[in-house]
Amino acid sequence: MRIYIKTYGCQMNERDSEALAGMLAARGHQLTAAEEEADVLLFNTCSVREQAERKAVGKVGFMKKLKQRNPDLLIGILGCMAQRRGEELFHELPHLDFVLGTGQLHTLPDLLEQLAEERKRIVEVAESSAVLTGMGCHYLTPGSCTAQIAITRGCNRFCAYCIVPYVRGREISRDHDDVVREARELAEAGIREILLLGQNVAAYGLGGNINPPPPGVSPFADLLEELAKIDGIRRIRFTSPYVSYFNDRLIRAIAATPKVCRNIHLPLQSGSNRILRAMNRQYTAESYLETVEKLQAAMPEITFSTDVIVGFPGEEESDFNATRELMERVGFDNAFIFKYSPRPGTRAAALDDQVPQSVKEERNQLLLADLAARTHRHLRALVGTEQAVLVEGVSKRMQERWSGRTDGNRTVHFLPIDGLKAGDVVPVRILRAGNVSLFGEIVRSEQN
Repeated sequence: MRIYIKTYGCQMNERDSEALAGMLAARGHQLTAAEEEADVLLFNTCSVREQAERKAVGKVGFMKKLKQRNPDLLIGILGCMAQRRGEELFHELPHLDFVLGTGQLHTLPDLLEQLAEERKRIVEVAESSAVLTGMGCHYLTPGSCTAQIAITRGCNRFCAYCIVPYVRGREISRDHDDVVREARELAEAGIREILLLGQNVAAYGLGGNINPPPPGVSPFADLLEELAKIDGIRRIRFTSPYVSYFNDRLIRAIAATPKVCRNIHLPLQSGSNRILRAMNRQYTAESYLETVEKLQAAMPEITFSTDVIVGFPGEEESDFNATRELMERVGFDNAFIFKYSPRPGTRAAALDDQVPQSVKEERNQLLLADLAARTHRHLRALVGTEQAVLVEGVSKRMQERWSGRTDGNRTVHFLPIDGLKAGDVVPVRILRAGNVSLFGEIVRSEQN
């Protein structure tokens, strides 16, 4: 069958879709980028924000026209919204054929074969730990040099605003050897950079314990060190960690392992201790900053990105200003800034003192303006320096140039040289800074 996949939401969803594509291709199915050519339409959905759900429902609703022209067309909703809403999606979208939740994604190839033989509506939303080991496939395009590996699924922290524990289940970790095996296979396939994924990636191997481990214990640090031994892997990134798990053992491991990139995505959410308590984020602004300073002391070249929510219920101007000040003090290179959106079933959805939408929008714009100025300032500071760039291929923005990323996760555009290929690490002299990326030239022809 020809299969079209549309993905909404986070990197975990993107990884799930890629794994599904690999599983389906291994069964002999053909992936297509055109909805009109497909025999099966798959929509891998997100529930973190209401807008993401509305987009997915609207898109699937529009597919009714294709179904009318092709009654044999199969349409399925997968992922977080499927997990949250289950069978009720059939009432809103009567042309929908199946609903597959986050714990059953690994069963998709078998489900499609079942539907091909017997057309009926199916909803599967039971939780299963088998999904973690059953989603290790990859669908790599020619020339790929980067890939993602999911090492945990789910979350046990129950932050007041977050729906993840309800739609992705309890926190589970993959077996250490299973992750290493997948990384070795990717290296043999030409992958040079891996991104480790999990809702709380730094809690890997701790059995779902929400209490930070003792100072000398970090299974995640053990995993990073083992992955760094794999020939062919040049860089290791990870997202998203919870700040409390950055104990001395993990910080030392990152600092002593050059393959682990010096760019950490460290979700903040708020710089106000009052709001952090209301969010059930079990750290303070002071302890967050202390961790940042430990990382900076161990690796002066380190850069940070983050997640921030504006307009959480009860957020006052002083709370917002505390967030703004802390963001400037850390000097985040990048930030994903979200206006608070109530999610059904979460504790924050029932809170009084909801912040007006106009205030959320104003605060959002202020943080975005701060970020733009800070990012451009940091990029300008790199002009004239030489940066090691992992080549990713032809630039999506400028076909005459190639692009890649620095260890600090900054995108660099440059003119290619003879023999250059994706996965090479080349020294690039930075000539100028744009608003969000850098421009430079390769300074020598030898590739490492």
